[in-house]
Amino acid sequence: MTCQTAMCMPKLRLLLLCGGQSEEHEVSLNSAKSVLSALSKDRFEVTPLVITKAGRWLPPSEANAALERGAAETGGELVLQQASSATNFDVVFPLLHGPMGEDGTVQGLLTLAGIPFVGSGVLGSASSMDKLVMKAVLGAHGIPQVAYAGVTRAEYNTDPQRVLITLEPLGFPVFVKPANLGSSVGISKAGDKSELRAALELALRFDRRAIVEAGASHGKPRELEVGILGNDAPSASPVGELTFDGEFYDYDTKYVAGRAQMHIPAQVPLEIAQRVQDLALTAFKALDCAGLARVDFFYVPQTGEVYLNEVNTMPGFTQTSMYPKLWEAGGIGYGDLVAQLVGLALEAR
Repeated sequence: MTCQTAMCMPKLRLLLLCGGQSEEHEVSLNSAKSVLSALSKDRFEVTPLVITKAGRWLPPSEANAALERGAAETGGELVLQQASSATNFDVVFPLLHGPMGEDGTVQGLLTLAGIPFVGSGVLGSASSMDKLVMKAVLGAHGIPQVAYAGVTRAEYNTDPQRVLITLEPLGFPVFVKPANLGSSVGISKAGDKSELRAALELALRFDRRAIVEAGASHGKPRELEVGILGNDAPSASPVGELTFDGEFYDYDTKYVAGRAQMHIPAQVPLEIAQRVQDLALTAFKALDCAGLARVDFFYVPQTGEVYLNEVNTMPGFTQTSMYPKLWEAGGIGYGDLVAQLVGLALEAR
């Protein structure tokens, strides 16, 4: 007699990678704790593994202590020396944000090791993380975006005045960002040439390439977000909206409690919500994403225009984060959402 119950089936061994070297280190650990508490103990055997802010791989005994502390500064071994231990697991959930985690580096390591993992592969992760590459790909697919230009550190250091002249068609205000950072780190709003110089110098301290984006011409736009779930046949969640008092969604607004509010569903016309969902799905496929993504938009009510802002391939994943909340509104609870993502990681692509 064959046993068909969950009790008789072997548990899926899941390695939960968290922490990392970006400014979202603590957010990653909080997300990991939420995932740990949500996964069924009957179906999954979960092992958390923390990467420190110094880029070291902590052993499981130290990883649990780091989760309790909420941060891990140093300690552990080089990632490349310890990565072979991941082959003892059926699936890896790389719950890492920003550079050295969400940008294709860890995804490449896991791909070489032949281990299934949650989320986008090397191409989808890298192309979504690099804002200039992302905009070039999405522009080729006709997805509306604000006007922008790229600047390299070498160009600016060689002839800053020439760079400022080339940026004049964007007008003011503009937003200046490092091309490959998350968490709103290194982002500035510039209202004149003096502020633009300072903004470029700040952004180029964090990255050798910066992106300069034109500001909205009709005041502060509304910020809409939609969650995508799936691989080659993805679905879009209900549309949500972020509201806040600041001029833009900076680091403090993002991470200080009470600075921003989520509204799900967003109070926008039906045709706007549907357009945002359609554009998000188009972007997800164009960038070759997989598993999950949160796609962010600007909406200008005065004109009805919608502009895609960013694609985040590993968004914050605490039980109060926007991505799980969007899918909760779509009828998928937190635990089921995590289980579906693990299932998507095991699909042959």
